Amino acid sequence: QVQLVESGGGLVQAGGSLRLSCAASGSIFRINVMAWYRQAPGKQRELVAQVTTGGSTNYADSVKGRFTISRDNAKNTVYLQMNSLKPEDTAVYYCYAIVAVTTTPGLPRQYWGQGTQVTVSS
Repeated sequence: QVQLVESGGGLVQAGGSLRLSCAASGSIFRINVMAWYRQAPGKQRELVAQVTTGGSTNYADSVKGRFTISRDNAKNTVYLQMNSLKPEDTAVYYCYAIVAVTTTPGLPRQYWGQGTQVTVSS
């Protein structure tokens, strides 16, 4: 019912920047939280940043001051601007959203994107 499609990953040198985008589509009634998670090889998936419908944000300590999450509610899209990238930021980045669909607007569900690879070389 809902698809999340990420774009913008790639290979960048340490100190560089990337911008990830995630567009939600489908039978959307309302999107509550939108977020980015990441998973490095051999590690658990972790929250990178999240943003509510009202624009409140929350960041992992490791990315504060370097990453910025934003969303365009009219486009059902969330962005992650990543600056001053470090090799330890290398991971698959996943888009996440809590979405209420039109058929069941009172029962929001969690959705995940397919992931996009970010590789930071030293």
